Amino acid sequence: MSRLAKERYAVMIEKLKRSGLKSTPQRLAIMRVLSENKEHPSVEAINKRLQKKFPGISQATVYRNIMLIKSLGEVLEIGFAGGGSRYDGRKPYSHPHVVCLECGKIIDPELASLRDMTREIAAGSGFEIKSFRLDFFGLCPACRNRK
Repeated sequence: MSRLAKERYAVMIEKLKRSGLKSTPQRLAIMRVLSENKEHPSVEAINKRLQKKFPGISQATVYRNIMLIKSLGEVLEIGFAGGGSRYDGRKPYSHPHVVCLECGKIIDPELASLRDMTREIAAGSGFEIKSFRLDFFGLCPACRNRK
């Protein structure tokens, strides 16, 4: 587990403790997967990953725990029409994504201009921006090379 993943995991655990919720083994395992996974996993992918350690864990259990962690502000849900949701526990705040239309890979690009753009949109619209969604769709290098 990387240093960043360990820090995220520790923050999630602390938030869970402060909320008075139980630190069940399954919940901790889900939080660990979310904190260390750069690939924005789905409920199904998390469930599959946990099957060896928790053979009886269901997708419903994984989903309920993700929703609980989301309610604590520690995971970002990225929903796609017709494609279900994916989850980001590494960056649980609004940020842009680049999504491959072929394989579904999602990465987090760094956009230095995003803060300025958010301020400009707020100033021009009069809105107080609380969150945003900015997704770019295309083909990742691996999928482009396969064509």
